[in-house]
Amino acid sequence: MNHTSTADIQAAPVQFPPRKLSIVVPAYNEGPTIHLILDHVKAVQLIGNLEKEVIIVNDCSKDDTEAAIERYINLNPELPIRYLKHEINQGKGAALHTGIRHATGDYVIIQDADLEYDPEEYNVLLRPIMRGMADVVYGSRFMGGRPHRILFFWHSIGNKWLTMASNAFTNLNLTDMETCYKLFRRDIIQGLKLEENRFGFEPEVTAKVAKVPNVRIYEVGISYYGRTYAEGKKIGWRDGFRAIYCILKYGLFS
Repeated sequence: MNHTSTADIQAAPVQFPPRKLSIVVPAYNEGPTIHLILDHVKAVQLIGNLEKEVIIVNDCSKDDTEAAIERYINLNPELPIRYLKHEINQGKGAALHTGIRHATGDYVIIQDADLEYDPEEYNVLLRPIMRGMADVVYGSRFMGGRPHRILFFWHSIGNKWLTMASNAFTNLNLTDMETCYKLFRRDIIQGLKLEENRFGFEPEVTAKVAKVPNVRIYEVGISYYGRTYAEGKKIGWRDGFRAIYCILKYGLFS
């Protein structure tokens, strides 16, 4: 019979379960670029030996998005991808709800399926949260110091105005509320009751995160490789009005 001594127990290395980053990718008609962004996600080496979990939610695309995703999964088995799809188009927010609900990582980050945001910067967002200083980290396109494609003046003014309006209700001092790159501790984001099915997700999640007791929110500068409408950009002026409505609704009544 083998016996384990107290000395053996004390000398044995402590085994911690590996930590994981869930990367939620909402996709709608992204057939031409989905494989490119997944290549970037696959290539990035995460700090702290974090594992990756990619959750793609196809929001009833009308192009070959599904075929492109299936081809990628078959050709790249080393990247853990969970593929989910909506049978009816519901909007980006709804796709995010589905992806967040299925996330199993310690942390959750949102990644658009286009090429506007660089997965190499995951580590920039991860550092404050992995150092134990933050619970939520926003990536700001407006903090400077990183590449930023020059595009639409009125879009930038609209983004800054919406951020200022959001800040007035949340008492935060964010510079980019509308950013795609938002990183959360999983327990925090899964603990929120999220309702907005389209681009109202951004002001809603910001308002609700701001009300989490003792939450620590950080912001870091990120690059931005924006695209034009001809290149597939989808957000429009109607979404801006919805964002105003959401700022008021969730800022005042949530």
